[in-house]
Amino acid sequence: MQFDIIHIFHKMSGFQWVIVGALLLMAMASSAVVLERLWAYWRSRRTSRAFAATAAQLLADGHYQAVADRASQQKSSHLARLLAAGVTTFVTASRKGLSAVSPAELARREMARQREALDAELRRGMGVLASTGSVAPFVGLLGTVIGIIGAFEGIAKEGSGGLGAVSSGIAEALVVTAFGLFVAIPAVLLFNYLSGKAEQLLLALDQAASQLSDHLEAGDTASPPLTPSARAAATNGRDMEGETLAPA
Repeated sequence: MQFDIIHIFHKMSGFQWVIVGALLLMAMASSAVVLERLWAYWRSRRTSRAFAATAAQLLADGHYQAVADRASQQKSSHLARLLAAGVTTFVTASRKGLSAVSPAELARREMARQREALDAELRRGMGVLASTGSVAPFVGLLGTVIGIIGAFEGIAKEGSGGLGAVSSGIAEALVVTAFGLFVAIPAVLLFNYLSGKAEQLLLALDQAASQLSDHLEAGDTASPPLTPSARAAATNGRDMEGETLAPA
């Protein structure tokens, strides 16, 4: 009896082929999510580096509206979108005049809301990887169980048994479980990897938001542009790549 993989696939039942097709769809969906997320993270980091250098100088000079305008041009940068939300709110509140809440506080709240939206966006599609990693083994196991049942039914109908007949049917059925594990294991590993990348970006965004809040609060206590000492205090921090946001 042949046990090569091609022979086994040829002898699979129609239901087992349906299971294999479902696992292939899971694998393709997971691959698409991974490639899209890696591209989005790389593009965000690249554009954020360039934006951070420009924004630092504009903030130091008190050109808040210019920061918002420049950020609106960087749609792929999560850092730009976060800072744009805060700076735009600050500029709008400052123009409206006195209110119960300071413009800097309103900007901080808006950045907190934007951060939650960015959190959801950074993790977009991750549910596909999580579902594939947890469900694919059971889908493969379902195909194996059905295959084993079919193997024993065939033995019962023919009235013949023996180790060779049983092992042949079981080997064909177990291939589906192996295929399910082959799909699930990379999905789990890639889910953990992308989750770590997302956490790193969110940590960098939190640091940038905190830095901008300090800058805007310092600006609330003085008429823009800021004094040199206030500029130095407000721009002390790191951008998304760990470099200083303000020029040295």
